[in-house]
Amino acid sequence: MLVQPWDAGLDEAEWQTWIAEGHDFGLLSINGLPGHPPIAIPTHFTCDGHHLLVHLARPSPVWKQIEHDPDVVLTVIGDYSFIPGLWRAKAGTPPTDGVPTSYYTAVQFTCRASVVDDPEAKAELLRRQLAHFQPDGDHAPVAVDQPPYGRMLPGIRGPRLEVTEVLAKFKYDDHKPVEHRTAVADHLTARGQGLDVPTAGQQRRRLDRISPWKP
Repeated sequence: MLVQPWDAGLDEAEWQTWIAEGHDFGLLSINGLPGHPPIAIPTHFTCDGHHLLVHLARPSPVWKQIEHDPDVVLTVIGDYSFIPGLWRAKAGTPPTDGVPTSYYTAVQFTCRASVVDDPEAKAELLRRQLAHFQPDGDHAPVAVDQPPYGRMLPGIRGPRLEVTEVLAKFKYDDHKPVEHRTAVADHLTARGQGLDVPTAGQQRRRLDRISPWKP
């Protein structure tokens, strides 16, 4: 993923906050075996210190690939919108001369995967995920010897992902003049389609921190 200097995360807290705000669904990419294409699996995940917790079905095609090459990537994308060229034309030029682009946030985790297959370890993995996704505790106990989870544990495995590198990209035209960025955020809010409003929110948040951007 190409990250221009003006698109880079300003600090670790920026991408960590963005993930913690509910961006917990991503695309897990695993290298294929020789002669086979990579495998990409959409999945929820939770952060546990320097690890990402994921569980997948035992019949998933990933296990031989992970054994062959445990280096994987999990990519999370959000707060994205298409920006028409009319909004990006330089001052004093015809609006139709503007070049369109995409705004988005992307956080890419490079990880070293190991497989969790011990029943109690898998139960603990599920407990940690449920603590994140159902913090009210409104679910049955996750125990190896109790239904409903006990009988289901053999059907899953847990790739435990040790994070070795994080690449964060916040692509919101931060190298453009303040007036331009403010106008685009206003256009997004007025259009209000898809993720336009949260995209405008990210642009305004970055504008508060980078105003104007300097190399």
